[in-house]
Amino acid sequence: MNHSWPEADSESDPTAASRSLWGLLGLLALLAAVAGGGVWVLSRAGSATGSGRAGSAGGVPKVQFTDVTQSAGITFQHVNGAAGGKYLPETMGGGVAFFDFDGDGRPDLLFINSTWWPEDHRPHPSPLPRLALYHNDTPRGGSPRFTDVTAGSGLDITLYGMGVAIGDYDNDGRPDVYVTAVGRNHLFRNLGGGRFEDVTAQTGVGGSDHQWSTAAAWIDIDNDGDLDLLVANYVEWSPELDRAVNNQLAGVGRAYGRPWSFPGTLPRLYRNEGGGHFTDVSRVSGLEVRNPATGLPMAKSLAVAPIDLNNDGFMDFVVANDTVQNFVFTNRHDGTFAEVGVASGVAFDPYGQARGAMGIDAARFRNDNTLGIAIGNFANEMNALYVLRPATRDLVFTDEAVAEGLGPASRQLLKFGLFFFDYDLDGRLDVLTANGHLAEEIERIQPGVHYRQPAQLFWNAGGAGGVTFVPVDGDHSGADLARPLVGRGSAFADVDGDGDLDVVITQVNGPPVLLRNDQKLGHHWIRFQLTGQRSNRDAIGAWVTVRSGGLSQSRQVMPTRSYLSQSELPITFGLGNSTRIDEVTITWPGGRTQVVDGAKIDTLNRVTER
Repeated sequence: MNHSWPEADSESDPTAASRSLWGLLGLLALLAAVAGGGVWVLSRAGSATGSGRAGSAGGVPKVQFTDVTQSAGITFQHVNGAAGGKYLPETMGGGVAFFDFDGDGRPDLLFINSTWWPEDHRPHPSPLPRLALYHNDTPRGGSPRFTDVTAGSGLDITLYGMGVAIGDYDNDGRPDVYVTAVGRNHLFRNLGGGRFEDVTAQTGVGGSDHQWSTAAAWIDIDNDGDLDLLVANYVEWSPELDRAVNNQLAGVGRAYGRPWSFPGTLPRLYRNEGGGHFTDVSRVSGLEVRNPATGLPMAKSLAVAPIDLNNDGFMDFVVANDTVQNFVFTNRHDGTFAEVGVASGVAFDPYGQARGAMGIDAARFRNDNTLGIAIGNFANEMNALYVLRPATRDLVFTDEAVAEGLGPASRQLLKFGLFFFDYDLDGRLDVLTANGHLAEEIERIQPGVHYRQPAQLFWNAGGAGGVTFVPVDGDHSGADLARPLVGRGSAFADVDGDGDLDVVITQVNGPPVLLRNDQKLGHHWIRFQLTGQRSNRDAIGAWVTVRSGGLSQSRQVMPTRSYLSQSELPITFGLGNSTRIDEVTITWPGGRTQVVDGAKIDTLNRVTER
């Protein structure tokens, strides 16, 4: 997540010679406008408005998203520790996970919290901020209801938390929890009965006390049947370094720093050796990308999208970086990866500039095996939609965000959480972004740019009118979804068992928002929960393809998506008006296929690998 700094508009300035040059030009423009020396603007969102085609909203269905946070019993409050120091992590927010920790078939909730800084000696409410675990007590088809079960769970800890990754690393049938943080990360083994044990020390996956970790993902990199762990790091940071950078804003004083003021980092990859043991293979894996000129670490990573890009049965992944190029890692099948971001076309924007990438997701969004990688970028930078067409032999993507309608309407918003999901169950994947600026002062600096920003929903029109994605206004999504927030993490799950997908969005230094999907379109659906045998038990990385009514849809089992967050494991297919399933095929990690007979619509189907 980039933190407001001056630069030219990457979509409208293709002639800029380099990022440093147009950053300087932006600074000079700012100095002229603000009449202050040594200052920087708190947003790259200037007065530019979106351009390009936008599809007609005439066919957009009316679907009500209803805020049920309070009535559901969720009282969690995120604390970022802000006390005037203007430390960079305060702007990041925290992630959220939907996961069924007790195996009762209902998605529970885990919220990641931060805390006060040790050097802040002000009196604060007791007890200290902590993670929050909520058990889903919703009766099927009833109003969502959650109970706070944090106390005594083992997850009731205080740390400066960031993100979360859910995965059954020991294949015992219980999902385990990995929490990233400013400082040492934590792995919690699920003991059952609502209890978790901190096994960080014995597993060796905590990393360093001096790191700043963000996204994490459980993936089986070698198809040996257990889950390995990828951990992304943001920048090299400490309070002392932040104070030394000492960013100032005219008329405001000390302000949040820019990512390019801090050195880059390296990710970590832990190979699962079984028996609760992991080996750090980061150095030999090929994931440590360094600047070829300086030898310094390049990564400033905030999100990761694990996906098999080339259909070879092995997991690859795309890393969203902030102010430096995105990475694309392809699996060499020997435990190592090749970084091909530049060659693939995903590293930069269409003009060769790095953007401020935050949230990311990948999906086959056209129902023809076309693969899309969507990335939510900083203000005045459109969403990206890197598209790989099925007939393409080489791994080369094209950013089609403008042509497909996902870009222009997103320009002025500062995007964080982003994911594909079929909110209206019509059989086409839509997109939702969670948005919000970085500093409350932004409205004083740039009139018309707001700290709180509404989430943005894009309906997949299936290419009608020459565009795929159509922005959905509040009249078609409900006032609660359109309410401005300081949005960060986001995830989806079927909370109440009615088949459609509900949404949770976290906020910086505030409460989350749980949005119940109240669509009443009469569309049918089908859901699948997979259990691996030779594959990892969660079946992470498997693909399910459903053919129904002349439509072929493919979904990947992948909880890691969006920003710092995890969505539910079961996968949902909207069927529209179709009542017949023609074929269901599962492609397990490694490429083995299985045909599923007797799949039933409007219910959850459980499938075990043969």
